[in-house]
Amino acid sequence: MKLSEALILRADCQKRIEQLRQRLIQSAQVQEGDQPPENPQALMAELEETVNELADLIKRINKTNSLINLQEGITISDALAARDTLLLQRSVYDSLVNAAAVNQSRYSQAEIKSFSTVNIAELQAYMDRLARDYRQLDTRIQEANWNTELLD
Repeated sequence: MKLSEALILRADCQKRIEQLRQRLIQSAQVQEGDQPPENPQALMAELEETVNELADLIKRINKTNSLINLQEGITISDALAARDTLLLQRSVYDSLVNAAAVNQSRYSQAEIKSFSTVNIAELQAYMDRLARDYRQLDTRIQEANWNTELLD
């Protein structure tokens, strides 16, 4: 199985667990004399099975990401960390640009005038570079996911 397939299965397990949570909640209580919409014991057994499948997938995905190199000296895990921090960094600078670009209207000369403390154009160019780096790294990660066999 390819790493990308395991990632899809992991997402499916997570969705199934959330669905089971909702079904269990709906079956947790009934009025006297009524039956639950589903058998809670059967749902709990399915939950346990799905959680075990998820745990196995997570272990195998993490092992694969930690041992397989995306490029010389950089594992997939390292690349994922770099990608996540690029996204975080861009998000923070985007917030900064939005805060600095707020245009306050003055109704009279007596009101206080506000100025941006950062160069918005430079930050925007930097954010564009971060976005490009993110896209390029994400593309390499996705390529590795489709070409890498999942380790046991």
